[in-house]
Amino acid sequence: MSRKMRWGLLILAAAATAVVLVALGLYWAVGYEPAYYRDALIGDPAAQEQASDRMLQKTTSLVSAVQRQGHWQSRFTAEQINGWLAVDRVRNHPNSLPSTMHDPRVTIDAHGVTIACRYRQGAIDSVLSVTVEPYLHEPNVVALRIVKARAGLLPAPLGPVIDRLSDAAEQLHFDLQWRRDGADPVALVSLPEHGRRVPRIENIRLGQGELFVAGTTTSKKRAEGQGMGGEKPQVENKKQK
Repeated sequence: MSRKMRWGLLILAAAATAVVLVALGLYWAVGYEPAYYRDALIGDPAAQEQASDRMLQKTTSLVSAVQRQGHWQSRFTAEQINGWLAVDRVRNHPNSLPSTMHDPRVTIDAHGVTIACRYRQGAIDSVLSVTVEPYLHEPNVVALRIVKARAGLLPAPLGPVIDRLSDAAEQLHFDLQWRRDGADPVALVSLPEHGRRVPRIENIRLGQGELFVAGTTTSKKRAEGQGMGGEKPQVENKKQK
């Protein structure tokens, strides 16, 4: 075998090895399971049941309060949300996610809310995650800044996330406008009116493992007198903290 042939075979073998290593690296990166997601899946069934019940109670109370005139507030924990996802969602809303998505869980810290789920389709088995930073753009307008989306360790396209948020807002009759904050898409969401009542979100705050929201519901006539029927907000300015 000539020297030229030997060098050619060595180069071909090196290239093939590189392709295999890259493929293995991508497979590992896509299949990576974040520690926070593994931890969120672990839970005592009885504790999850209690957390789910607490989540339902607090949500029902908040919805009722928002429809009445006066001040309202509530605090939701990641434990309560994950309890609902593990129990009531599975029991009463089994078709709320596509068949390729399983076991959704959330984690909350001062910087954002991360929603993650297991994604299985064909040979692909990955953990999809989206991190959203909610903040109050102005009274009654909550901004949801999509910080990142991941499939394991790899970036994932944001198009499906934007589509699902838009669909959810339409089903809930929320007013949603899309803007951009630098490279990040931002959804501006306003609560719908309830007859003669107009709810205003006045405070939204994240803490370690919890989400706090507060506001006031006023009469429609009073809200119009305070100038709530103005132009749609623009989100070119930075978020207010």
